[in-house]
Amino acid sequence: MQGRPLVRNSARAGFLGPSYQPFRPDMSKLFERPLEQGMKSELARLGNDHTVSLTLDPSLSRDRLDTRTQLLASLDGLRRQVDGSGMMDAMDRFTQQAVAILTSGRFAEAMDLSREEPRMLARYTGPSGRGTQSTTSDGPEAARKLLLARRLLEAGVRCVSVSLSDFDTHRTNFPRLKHLLPIVDHALHAFITDLDERGMLDDVTIVAWGEFGRTPRVNSKGGRDHWPRVGPAFLAGGGIKGGQVIGETDRFAAEVKSRPVHYKEVIATMYHNLGIDPRAVTLADPTGRPQYLLDDGQPIREVV
Repeated sequence: MQGRPLVRNSARAGFLGPSYQPFRPDMSKLFERPLEQGMKSELARLGNDHTVSLTLDPSLSRDRLDTRTQLLASLDGLRRQVDGSGMMDAMDRFTQQAVAILTSGRFAEAMDLSREEPRMLARYTGPSGRGTQSTTSDGPEAARKLLLARRLLEAGVRCVSVSLSDFDTHRTNFPRLKHLLPIVDHALHAFITDLDERGMLDDVTIVAWGEFGRTPRVNSKGGRDHWPRVGPAFLAGGGIKGGQVIGETDRFAAEVKSRPVHYKEVIATMYHNLGIDPRAVTLADPTGRPQYLLDDGQPIREVV
């Protein structure tokens, strides 16, 4: 959930195939962020009819929807025997998900923040007036993306991915982070406290991270560039043993000094919380080859 129209779709299903593509709702009306020029061109290429409706058209009855679904299944059956990419299975899965979303209404209700009390909306509104908000950065109301995450979890969604931007500070790093970091801190506190009060925290594993850190040296534009050697991660919930700092870098956050933690260890910890051994379970990819969920890494021993 990025809070922008359907552009820059970086969430992919990898070897699981198209059947497991994530569903990405358009939240641009809830969290307004100007698009960069490249994104405007990308959105224009998608055309005008690419939005996703979460409710059934009033003119379409449940019986007519069932008839259309049956007809679609019949037509798909004609092509199934020549499909080797897994796309037909994906279409079946998408159809089932779409029908479930349209007919149950639970997903649409979960995405409707007008159903929340004003005090809860205020609780999930971050601070403002600090630092400098860049064109690509989220504002104080972006903390409500985690309120949407809580509502989706209550509706039965098993995995929610939320993006809070913009940490890609190649220029003016410090004033931009003075704006963004308090919002992220506020959002995580509100989310964890809310889940705890509702008795949900032990059932939800929270991981907040990026794909890399930032350079210890500030560049000529006052920014910090990509730094793959060290990056931060924050874990909470899921019954893990919190209140710890695991791993140590030098004083510049440039190199690991002790207890390095690999990304795969974090992923293994998430599987552990789900009761799954990722080194023992395989899934068939679209070509029929078995693939392990994780080829390396053990759960982080300090937290499990």
